Amino acid sequence: ELVFASFVGEEAGGVGCRAAIEEGFAPDYAVVGEGSTGYSATGVTDVAVAHKGRRGSTITASGTAAHASEAEAGENAIYRATDAVDVVRRLDAPETEVLGHRLEGSVVVTEIDGGSAWNVVPERCSVTVDERTVPGERASLGDVESIDGVSWAVEQDLPPMACDDADFAEAVLDAADAAQSESPQQVVKPHATDAGWLAGAGTTCVVCGAAEPGEAHTADESVSLAVVERCAEVYRRVAEMTLE
Repeated sequence: ELVFASFVGEEAGGVGCRAAIEEGFAPDYAVVGEGSTGYSATGVTDVAVAHKGRRGSTITASGTAAHASEAEAGENAIYRATDAVDVVRRLDAPETEVLGHRLEGSVVVTEIDGGSAWNVVPERCSVTVDERTVPGERASLGDVESIDGVSWAVEQDLPPMACDDADFAEAVLDAADAAQSESPQQVVKPHATDAGWLAGAGTTCVVCGAAEPGEAHTADESVSLAVVERCAEVYRRVAEMTLE
């Protein structure tokens, strides 16, 4: 059986894809039409065999407020938070290899908020962490909880994806190669997609689709009609392959 599926809410935590999975949507294989154009070379539509996930989390440091003129009477939450930031900076970023391709994650502090007045020892400080995860590996961010008064909570966890079938990945690459004059490659993709949810539910996935590098999530995001037509040809060839 060959199925075309289109999901809403990919940028809202994959709500559409997750709802479909919960209702029994469970294909054996999927070509996810997220952008894979321009990775190996400008204008080339490649085949992504893996992509990173995203785990967004918050470190919260609690202390005891006091007048800044008697700082020793309090516990400075910002100091505790900066100790936690030091722990984050020492963590190794997650990394793995998928079908011979290296995929490296990252761990980055992106926001810090604390304090209520210039003359008050702060009793609370929060730190936002953006972690780009890879299949099977996570940074040990929970280590920050070894610091007194510090807790850590995950706010969002978008799963990574790794293709687990080299033959399928190669077959889709052959279809992409036949659909264009350029020479596409197997690549890894830095952004999370619905392929992560599908892969987590047991579907073998690759990502192949139209995109203009650097335009994702911008006001002028676009794709060229030529690349859209090329991708349609890739999908047609993959469909014919699966029905043989």
